Amino acid sequence: MRWLTGWCTAAPRPGAPAHEPPGAVSPIAARLLWSGPDPLWAVGDWRPEEIRLVTLRPGAPATVTSGHAGPDRVEDTPATSRLAVLGHCGASDAELAAGLAAARGGAVRHLTVWPGSYTAVLRTGVRSTVLLTDLAGAQPVFHTPWAGGTAYATAALPLADLVGAPLDTGHLAARLACPESPEALGTGTPYLGVQRVPPGHALAVRGGRPYLTSYDEPGADGARPPGEAAAVRELTRALLESVRSRIRTSPAGTAPPAVGSGRSRLGVDLSYGTASATVALLAAAVPLASGPAAVPRRAGPQAAGADPVGGAVGDAVGDFADSGERAAATGRAGGRAAPGAVVGLAGRTGAVKGSWARPAARPLPATEQLAAVTFGETAFDGRGSGGDGSGEDDGPAALTLAPDVPRLRHTVLAPGPATLPYAHLRSDPAAGRLTDEPGPELVAAAGAEARFDVGGTDHLTGYGARQVLDGHPARLADLVRAGRSRELLSPVVALAGADRAAAGVLVGALRTPLAVVRAAHRLSRIRFADALDDVAVKLTLRHVADGGGTAGARSVGDLAWVVPGPAARWLSDEALSAVALRLRLAAREPAPGEHPGAHRARHALHRHARGFRTLVHATEQPGQRLHAPFLDNQVVRAARLLPADVRLQPGARPALLQAVLAGAGRTDLPPGWGRGPRPDRTTATRAGLRLAADGLAELFDAPLLAEAGLIDLRAVRADLARAADPATPLAPAALAGLADLVATELWLRRVRARRHGACWTGLPLPEHTALTPPRFA
Repeated sequence: MRWLTGWCTAAPRPGAPAHEPPGAVSPIAARLLWSGPDPLWAVGDWRPEEIRLVTLRPGAPATVTSGHAGPDRVEDTPATSRLAVLGHCGASDAELAAGLAAARGGAVRHLTVWPGSYTAVLRTGVRSTVLLTDLAGAQPVFHTPWAGGTAYATAALPLADLVGAPLDTGHLAARLACPESPEALGTGTPYLGVQRVPPGHALAVRGGRPYLTSYDEPGADGARPPGEAAAVRELTRALLESVRSRIRTSPAGTAPPAVGSGRSRLGVDLSYGTASATVALLAAAVPLASGPAAVPRRAGPQAAGADPVGGAVGDAVGDFADSGERAAATGRAGGRAAPGAVVGLAGRTGAVKGSWARPAARPLPATEQLAAVTFGETAFDGRGSGGDGSGEDDGPAALTLAPDVPRLRHTVLAPGPATLPYAHLRSDPAAGRLTDEPGPELVAAAGAEARFDVGGTDHLTGYGARQVLDGHPARLADLVRAGRSRELLSPVVALAGADRAAAGVLVGALRTPLAVVRAAHRLSRIRFADALDDVAVKLTLRHVADGGGTAGARSVGDLAWVVPGPAARWLSDEALSAVALRLRLAAREPAPGEHPGAHRARHALHRHARGFRTLVHATEQPGQRLHAPFLDNQVVRAARLLPADVRLQPGARPALLQAVLAGAGRTDLPPGWGRGPRPDRTTATRAGLRLAADGLAELFDAPLLAEAGLIDLRAVRADLARAADPATPLAPAALAGLADLVATELWLRRVRARRHGACWTGLPLPEHTALTPPRFA
């Protein structure tokens, strides 16, 4: 696990007793990035190119350093400004220097527009520090009071270790009951007193006191949303830049060494359907230039200037390696040549201004292959899965989604008992990796580890595409609010058709359309406070849906401001009452300024990004990097521009991704690419539960969840036994709820087994206490 940490202490007041100096305390195995009263450390296996520091002093130009050069020994003054960017950032040194110069005036949003996934830390003077989270939530920031000031980190566990924070069982109850509801979760973490900075916010620590401000409110600028074509062009540009910045992150000849014997430097994961196939095709189109590229001549006023979209005009990339011809990238523009087309290049033009191209006669500048990994569980005859990036749509049908690409070296893993969900429970459950927070990704870590173990040192995935691109069912209410009820027709007809095939003509033709339209109108009219009170009453009375029924019924359940999670049905009465109290208190706060559909979709993305972070902590191999380009800031911003009615169309995500590929030059995809049934993953989950039945029984013999008063133990044991029986039908939502419970219990046991103070040196001896008593406030 990689993290950065530091603190800001308050300046001592005259006559006030001085706090104990924190100078003796420091993280173990850390690299000091800057010193002084407000230090900053990088902890873990950071690569040199992942640590970039910019220093600006009066009367001198900005200096940019990379790697582990050590702290600057020149003493800072109140006029000194520093910027640390940790993670994968596609900005050049000049862009970083210009960003720091602009940030001295107080603006920080421009520090989040570069390609990649990173954390930016800005320090002005010696007593003011600003940390920026990302928009999705994959790069969070946490803070807690300490030593008369504020300590911060990009991981919550080290802060809890620093201050000796106990577990917050109230927050754990809220995570299980309403995992996507900020009204229930608040800004808390599983550790009492450690707070999370919401995505899209900046943590400013001045004089030791924390302040939270939003730097990116959707629609705050009042600009009119662009049309569909402009939004697709922006999405294409953003995704291309995100993929290219990861493929070409190292100069030629200085690629990072492979982690293990025979491991490729680059890899792609085809286990996420159309999303991962899109990333794989884009990655395979990016050659690794061995020298300076020739600058192509562009039409228009920018013929000799810089490319406004993709960096320098000379940063050209090759066409797809499997094609000997240069097809015109028509995308959704009906075959017209795009603006910014490269003059003199045979045949091929980009559908996006500033897109990449190369002369037809130029040979491929690199032959390095990408390791494309997937499981061999699904038949090869499908046209593709729905690939949502949640890890539930893997299968070699993805090989059909990415056909005839010589640069992709396909590896199809044979499934087995060791790769099934819950496989770790057949050994010592407490022996697994300790993640920063619990998550259902822990129970599926065995299969992910198997994929990543044969993947690349830099491994790209399609994680998060469904949450970034799809239309959340609650967006139907947004259309009603906007007076566009007619645009409900297509999604409602699609739901009715699915229900008619599954449950009969009466349900599909009558009940589903009426129920969905009625629920959309109700959500568009209901007050925010009334909606929270309704959910609080349902939790108190244990009226929690089981997640079964037809697609239309599930969509009706999603048409609400707050929806209980799949694990809520197994929580104790005390835990549900405590979560209901949180919702009632939140109902007294001002209502969100956005529509309910946009609100639900944004927080579904935040939850999914938290899951990706847990997956990285649990499965990433030493020295490896897992990448999710769809969770980058610029991709999330570009996806926001997509109109709601476009998102809600049946098959919207495959169509959007196909348009992205067409904009990048891939116009030979077959009709219906990506439009196919989603693979059934419940069979593998049930098989894993059956094989791990003995381990689950031992795990819930005396669970810590029951000790903390969080679950109804008898009901959990009964449903685990039913889930292990293949003859007993069980809804996918019930399986997801059981995964939440098992993962949380595993995480609690691993937290209890660790040694206090393992992250720090110089801490006082701890007081060993048992698990904290139930605290649901």
